Amino acid sequence: MTTFADLGVDQDILDALAHKGIVDAFPIQEQTIPLSLPGQDIIGQAKTGTGKTFGFGIPVVQRLGAHPEPGVKALIVVPTRELAVQVYEDMDLLTQGRATSVVAIYGGKAYEGQIEQLQAGAQIVVGTPGRLIDLAGQRLLDLSNATEVVLDEADKMLDLGFLPDIEKIFQKVPTVRHTQLFSATMPGPIVALARRFMSNPIHIRANDPDEGLTQANIRHLVYRAHSLDKDEVIARILQAEGRGKTVIFTRTKRAAQRLVDELSDRGFNAGAVHGDMSQEARERSMAAFKAGKKDVLIATDVAARGIDVDDVTHVINHTIPDDEKTYLHRAGRTGRAGRTGIAVTFVDWEDLHKWALINRALEFGQPDPVETYSSSPHLYSDLSIPAGTKGRIVTAPRREPREPREATSSAPREERTRTRRRTDRPAAGDATSTDAAAAPAADGAAARRRRRRRRGGGGASAAGGETAAQA
Repeated sequence: MTTFADLGVDQDILDALAHKGIVDAFPIQEQTIPLSLPGQDIIGQAKTGTGKTFGFGIPVVQRLGAHPEPGVKALIVVPTRELAVQVYEDMDLLTQGRATSVVAIYGGKAYEGQIEQLQAGAQIVVGTPGRLIDLAGQRLLDLSNATEVVLDEADKMLDLGFLPDIEKIFQKVPTVRHTQLFSATMPGPIVALARRFMSNPIHIRANDPDEGLTQANIRHLVYRAHSLDKDEVIARILQAEGRGKTVIFTRTKRAAQRLVDELSDRGFNAGAVHGDMSQEARERSMAAFKAGKKDVLIATDVAARGIDVDDVTHVINHTIPDDEKTYLHRAGRTGRAGRTGIAVTFVDWEDLHKWALINRALEFGQPDPVETYSSSPHLYSDLSIPAGTKGRIVTAPRREPREPREATSSAPREERTRTRRRTDRPAAGDATSTDAAAAPAADGAAARRRRRRRRGGGGASAAGGETAAQA
C-alpha cells in the first residue's frame, strides 16, 4: 500500500490524518494527488466511497500554503447540503495544523453566520450552487481570487439541473486557475463542461482490474416483495447477525417518515433525513447516526451523497431506484473505505421493468428477483437472521389501546323526541313558555295582514281618484 507520506504530502497534514488512523492512500488518491499538487487539472472518476474528498482536498490545502492571505482562495462546489457538511468536516480536518479557515455555504441555514465567517477572512469555501450564487450576487462572496476550484459529484449536479449555475460560478472565478472535477460517472454533458472550463485535464479512472461496474466488496441481494410485508421483512433484517449501521432508502419523503415511525414503534433506534425536515433537524439526525446514537437511518435520494459513514454494513432499498446510477450511489453508502457491505433491494411487482433495465446495465445476472416474504427460509439464510426472529424487538413497548373519550359534561342530556310542536298547540306543561312565544308571533301576523289590506285599499282609492280627475 502507498502511504500519504510517499505522495509528498506535508507533515502537518500527515499528522492530522494519522490522528484519525488514516495512513494509506486509496487508488484514486494515489493517482490524483501527485498530479494535482503541481497544478495539473484533473478529472477524477471513481466509485463512490473510495476517498475522492481527500483526493482533491489535500492538493487544495497544500497548494494554498501554511499561512494563506485572508479571503476566498479555494472554492469547492457540491450538489447537496449533506455533502457540503461532509466535505467541510474533511477539509476542516486537513487544515487543523494551519492558519486556514474553512466555511460551509448552503441553504436552509441563516445567512448571518456564514457571512460573518466570510468577512472574517475564510480561505476555503465549500458550498452548494444556489447559496453561492445568492451571496455572490449580493457582493458578499468574492470569488475573483479563487484560484483553486473543485466540482465534486458533478454527475449529481447534472441530475439536479445545476449546470447553468455552475457556468455562472465559473464566470466569477479567475480565468487562470487550478480546476479539479470528481464524479462517479461521466455522462456527456459533464465531459463537455470539462472541455469548456478546464485546461488540458488528465482523466483518471481509479478502477481495480477485478471489479465490474459495482464494487466487489458489496454483496447485492434482490427480492421481489409485497408492499404490505416490507416493513416486517426490514424489521427482521435489522436483527441479522453482524448488522451494524443501516441506511434505508425510500422514494418519497412521506414514505420515509412513515417508516421511521413504524420502526420506532417496533423498538428500533431509527432516524430520518428527508426534505420535509428543517436543515437543523437533518443535521441532528445525521450527527446522531454518525455518533452511533441511532443505528438506522431512513433517507431519500437527495441525502444519499452526504452519507459518508465508514461502518455502514447494510443498505436497504425500500423501493427500487429509477436508474442504475441512483442504484450505485445508494449501494455506495456501504462497503466504504475498503470494508464489506450488503445491499438489499425490494422490487414491487409493478417495478419489474425498472429492475430489468438496472440488471442489464450493471450486469448483475439476476433478471428474475426471488419472490420473498418475511417467513421465507432463504431470507434467513441469505442474511444470517437467527431462527424464530420476529419483526418486533422483545423489549419494545406495545401501543396501548386508546381509552374512550370522556363526556365533556357530566350532566345527562335531555332525551330527544320526534314529536313536532306547533306554536298554537302547546304540549302539556309548556303552556306558559309556548304562549309567551306564540303571542308576539300572532300579533305580527295580524299586523302584516292589516298592512296588506291597507295597501290594497289605498291603491284602489288612489286609482279611483285618478279616474275621477281624468273625467
